[in-house]
Amino acid sequence: MSSSQEPVFPEYETETSQTSKLVRKFKETPFVPIGMAGFAVVVGYGLYRLKHRGEMKMSLHLIHMRVAAQGFVVGAITCGVLYSMFREHIFKPKE
Repeated sequence: MSSSQEPVFPEYETETSQTSKLVRKFKETPFVPIGMAGFAVVVGYGLYRLKHRGEMKMSLHLIHMRVAAQGFVVGAITCGVLYSMFREHIFKPKE
């Protein structure tokens, strides 16, 4: 492969920093970082509550924690899809 070959996706292969790529991706899909942050919060809270679970079995506590984390992520993805559909179909960009 020669270096004179044109890039396939020039908008993605420009020389930009990782921070600018991350900011651009967050602007395109704002609910993905919200879902990731919510997942981290639910897991952190579940681990904190692990010490004070009382008589609850460990497996039951972990199942509840997993369901809560998955529910938050699925909810964030659903909100993101609805947001995208609303933005593309209700507020169509002028062509």
